Amino acid sequence: MSKADELFVSMCRTILDHGTTTEGEVVRPRWDDGAPAYAIKAFGITNRYDLRREFPALTLRPTALKSAMDEVLWIYSRKSNNINDLNSHIWDQWADESGSIGKAYGYQIAQRSCYAEGEFDQMDRVLYDLEHTPFSRRIITNMYTFSDLHEMNLYPCAYSVTYNVTQEAGDERLTLNMVLMQRSQDVLAANNWNVVQYALLLMMVARHAGMVAGELLHVIVDAHIYDRHVPLVRELIERPQHPAPRVSLNPEVRNFYDFTTDDLIVEDYVAGPQIKGIPVAV
Repeated sequence: MSKADELFVSMCRTILDHGTTTEGEVVRPRWDDGAPAYAIKAFGITNRYDLRREFPALTLRPTALKSAMDEVLWIYSRKSNNINDLNSHIWDQWADESGSIGKAYGYQIAQRSCYAEGEFDQMDRVLYDLEHTPFSRRIITNMYTFSDLHEMNLYPCAYSVTYNVTQEAGDERLTLNMVLMQRSQDVLAANNWNVVQYALLLMMVARHAGMVAGELLHVIVDAHIYDRHVPLVRELIERPQHPAPRVSLNPEVRNFYDFTTDDLIVEDYVAGPQIKGIPVAV
């Protein structure tokens, strides 16, 4: 069965059985009706996904893999902060009349900094380092810029990525690994969405660098299940689990910036029914 399912079920049970409730506390999120969105939370959830074994898509319910890939390309390839450059509507409620979400996400990746080798934006520097100094311990992107937070319509949740290269004995190619740091996560609405996004990002960057996509280490500081999601999660984690789908990229595409969602190949994705109308706390 899917390793992503096993990790998701274990995480949800840990939160529900041993988590801390925020009921009655001062909380920022609200439901559409104005009621405070309380949650049950756990601190410091860490999950590891080995892309050499399987792609970490949930099968308890389907994850929209192409839409997830489109959003990660919106941030790291198109480097956009405008929803008009995105092919889904998940950011609509945080956008202004022009479509901007403020100085957030892709805006931060596009910011250029000076190095001895010249000026680079965050993603270009990652690709440069992987080509020239793959064993560097400084290959990082970070979107949590304190001086710009007041101009972000939503603070970044998944905010930092660290790349790290290893090499397996007897393997001619290097292995590219990733650590995703996330300060906060709505487990029902976003957990597998974020996992598959960054798994795909790892696969695309590894392809560009001529490396093998290895492990994705996902660290969630505050993993929470909102009060109105609890019955949905309890039903979801009791569902049958299926083998992970086979997910790959168009073998003809080598350059990171050339990837589109048309280059995503998904085979044998069997999943339970979708949960529709999940309430979103804003």
